Amino acid sequence: MIGYLQELLSRTPPDPVRLPLTNSHGTVLAILISYLLLVKVVGPKLMESRKPFDLRGVIKVYNIVQIIYNVILCACSAFLMLGPGNYNFNCIENLPLDHEWKNFERWTSYAYYFNKYMDLLETFFFVLRKKNQQISFLHVFHHVIMVFLCYWYLFQYGYGGHGFFMISLNVVVHIMMYAYYYQSSLNPSVRANLWWKKYMTIIQLVQFGIVLSHSTYILRRGECTALTTTARAGTIFSTIFIILFLNFYIRAYVLPKKKVVQKTSK
Repeated sequence: MIGYLQELLSRTPPDPVRLPLTNSHGTVLAILISYLLLVKVVGPKLMESRKPFDLRGVIKVYNIVQIIYNVILCACSAFLMLGPGNYNFNCIENLPLDHEWKNFERWTSYAYYFNKYMDLLETFFFVLRKKNQQISFLHVFHHVIMVFLCYWYLFQYGYGGHGFFMISLNVVVHIMMYAYYYQSSLNPSVRANLWWKKYMTIIQLVQFGIVLSHSTYILRRGECTALTTTARAGTIFSTIFIILFLNFYIRAYVLPKKKVVQKTSK
């Protein structure tokens, strides 16, 4: 196992084009460790004796930027996969290095990776607003693992391919998610009562279900050996996320209803 990890970390990236934050394990790990310390230890400690910041205007702008960013990313992804990239969804491989649309694939893949760093800002907003209860294990784990998985994939397998398919699904979810955040930011008092709030978690579960199904399909075919590792990773992490998000859904929406029913029946 140790030998495999050493080989994995010392492997030469398959794509010679290394965009910012895609060439150093140490840099990415340092960023993620700093993030964890700031949002779980340093930030809450500094805010302990301070009043929460009013960031309503900043958050509205942030949500709008995220919506526009992800809409453009979604359009670029669909265009590439269904158009000049001509992806074979039975075995989605990276475009060859000499393909005329390779740079488009690189930058679209990298744009998604960079967006995972943008997502980290959401946690800092919670810290500055003293919403520490929202900095849950699920929230932090999801942000950290998405940054690391994106980096790991780009470093080990290059830009595009099976990972590109999986991130395209996530982009669609993010458009709906930040649209919800923006709507709720217009009137925070109605946030808890927005009728489609719980469906965001269901949509995320559907996304993970699709990734799990497609990854399992690739592994069972056995013909697409180049994607075996990424398909295994997709299977493992989609299963983990299904468990975590399903647990959140049950605790947030199912158990409270049962308590209400029990109270009214007494």
